[in-house]
Amino acid sequence: MNHWAIYLNNDSNKKGFIKDFQHGKIPTALKEFALKNGKLFSHFTLEKLIDEEDKHDIKIISNEGQALKTMSSGEQKRALLHHLLNENPDYIILDNPFDNLDVAFQKKLKTILEAHSESISFIQLASRKSDTLSFINNYGLIEKDKFSVMDSSPSNENKIPNSFTTISIPKSGIEFANLPDTLVDFKSVSISYGEKKILNNINWSINKGDFWQLSGTNGSGKSTILSMIFGDNPKAYGQEIYLFGSKKGSGESVWDIKKKIGYYAPAMTDKFSGRHSIENMLISGLNDSVGLYTRPTEFQQRIIKQWLALLDLTSIKNTYFNKLSTGKQRLIMTARAMVKQPPLLILDEPTAGMDDESAALLVALVNKFAVETDTAIIFVSHRKEKGLKPKRTLNLIPSEQGSTGLIQ
Repeated sequence: MNHWAIYLNNDSNKKGFIKDFQHGKIPTALKEFALKNGKLFSHFTLEKLIDEEDKHDIKIISNEGQALKTMSSGEQKRALLHHLLNENPDYIILDNPFDNLDVAFQKKLKTILEAHSESISFIQLASRKSDTLSFINNYGLIEKDKFSVMDSSPSNENKIPNSFTTISIPKSGIEFANLPDTLVDFKSVSISYGEKKILNNINWSINKGDFWQLSGTNGSGKSTILSMIFGDNPKAYGQEIYLFGSKKGSGESVWDIKKKIGYYAPAMTDKFSGRHSIENMLISGLNDSVGLYTRPTEFQQRIIKQWLALLDLTSIKNTYFNKLSTGKQRLIMTARAMVKQPPLLILDEPTAGMDDESAALLVALVNKFAVETDTAIIFVSHRKEKGLKPKRTLNLIPSEQGSTGLIQ
């Protein structure tokens, strides 16, 4: 039984490859699949099924007791895989099957796939080499629109620019006065939504210069914790939560709090679909604006010049942000959240969907932030990123009484 791992980078035309494959335009090396019955395991398939369920008010995956859109990421993927397996295909294309899944769900999914590997061929499209399934016996690579066969899985060597070691994090010139040593303090915080208990007795203190990883399974409450720090979650009021020395809800506005926090999550990238150059994207981070509406000062221009040199992007500084690869966009957005050197930096799944090289670059940059500045960092991730060097980890452990926090 032949199984393939086809590796992707941030320039790969994955959509084009899948579309061509489904319409019979199949690379010569994969011609054995040309006349066979295949299925696609992908978020594209999930989106289509969810849309069909909404339109017709039915449950397409009939053996499940709930609608797809009400399930967690892991539950959706498990339900989709069972649905596809029940259709008895000859092969299944697996589109980055482990993205956005916690370790426990990844193991469950791998077990199911391994159990069917003697009867079904799997074609795994993978951005991360570490995600390669154990039974894979053929390898390929998609570079832009070109597919090529490889003799083996590619090496794990990733190049980090020399500028990361020769250039320091630029000083912003922005002062954050009268800050306590403890920036965030959760004291016995318990949260419920109706009958569902989310958090149970969370105690967590974040001090200046700390580097934390926040981890936990899907639905364990990571997003709830972040929303009580950075957002306007009403559940935070009345709890013993202190931000920058003030109790949450004691008079400081959400915007006053956000001024002291740099925040990045991949979904934010969609806000910058206009004609913003790389240089202007970074400058706007100093002003907390989506675009650049005022002329930057000479000092600001000098700071951003240093950031461009650090990121090794000086030669393309006038390139539009929306024309860049996913990897470069994520790197710039992470730097943008840090340009004013805020007291607290929150990075919410910043490497999700990135290839190995781009993820390694972002991890190296975040490690550099931690070493060279007093900014406290919260790095949220489902996966254990190779090379990431947090000082402490808060791991949320789910239970019927809500998730408890294990500090390591």
